[in-house]
Amino acid sequence: MLAKKRLVDPTMKKLVGSIIGYSSIQEIEIENFTIKSIRASSKDKVNGWLSQGGIDIQINGALGLAFPEVQSKDIETIKKIGYFLWDQGIDGYLPTIVTTSIDKIHNALAVFEEVIHWQKNSLFTGAKILGIHLEGPFLNSEKKGAHPKEHLLTLSQQKIEIVLDKFANIIKVITLAPELDTNNEAIPYLKSRGIIVSLGHSQATDEQAKLAFAQGASMVTHAYNAMPPLNHRQPGLLAQAILDKSVYCGVIADGVHVCPSMIDILLRASDYDQGVFLVSDALAPLGLEDGIYPWDDRYIEIKSGTAKLDNGVLAGTTVSLLKGVQNLTDWGICSIPTAISLATRAPRIALGMPDQLKEGDLANNLLYWQEKDGKLIWQRILNTLS
Repeated sequence: MLAKKRLVDPTMKKLVGSIIGYSSIQEIEIENFTIKSIRASSKDKVNGWLSQGGIDIQINGALGLAFPEVQSKDIETIKKIGYFLWDQGIDGYLPTIVTTSIDKIHNALAVFEEVIHWQKNSLFTGAKILGIHLEGPFLNSEKKGAHPKEHLLTLSQQKIEIVLDKFANIIKVITLAPELDTNNEAIPYLKSRGIIVSLGHSQATDEQAKLAFAQGASMVTHAYNAMPPLNHRQPGLLAQAILDKSVYCGVIADGVHVCPSMIDILLRASDYDQGVFLVSDALAPLGLEDGIYPWDDRYIEIKSGTAKLDNGVLAGTTVSLLKGVQNLTDWGICSIPTAISLATRAPRIALGMPDQLKEGDLANNLLYWQEKDGKLIWQRILNTLS
């Protein structure tokens, strides 16, 4: 297990370490819980790494609350999830609303809009909601996975406007199947609204994917899952994403959704954290014990962190984002700094966020990573700003 306790030392003034995103060892000076300076250190070797906290672009719920199901009565639970995720090493996340009815989508968006407004106007120190990820409802029914077929929609600008309604300003990412866009209008329209387009739950050919990326799509949702496999005669969506260096692929590193060997291939072909980021794809039982839990009008069984419907369809996971970092190092398929970057720096780049520590940043978000007894562990550097 990754360590979840925090280093609490308000007298701490200086930290020396290999900072993710920097090429040399740095010395950080902290004053009043803020990074006062970052400068190169004279040391040539340290025993740990420093990074920002994780960013989870695809997370479906936690503490028993499914994000597509949220109502006004759940606002306090959402706030608790923010603190819970911060304790899990997460600085920010995109609550992911999977395919459901338009009414439920709008109800959930209204609640999250209220929470986002509260976060911006409070001293909230938990994981921040960075926007919403709509995973659907514009998905290919042949690759719907656990998404309910009855709520899938055809793809057009008119249908997009209905789904977005008045909430476009809080929607950060939308996952769609580009082959449904027969008029080639959806991606340019979404880009004009400032929404990142991710391709997923799709049967797109490499040519259809190439066109979608040329139109502005810049991500792939849970690479390998809910899309055609790599094939030497029919390369498909994922092959085109790997070839396009402007595209970032999200991948689930729980060891179940994707075989570690295939993650290894994806990382090598995509130049590691230059083209891939980790996601948890965690479901509502994240933070709860294994068992059977409600999921829309169905049930999912959580066993050893893997969620399946009663028909055996893989629905998601309850493995945390930073556990995926540990998995990558345990599997030996990338270096520790690269594994850390895949959950901390790479998703920031994919979202267009500042991706390096800088003077003036809050120090309470820093993670300190160490390898002990062959296991990678992490700690929060500081407790809170108060």
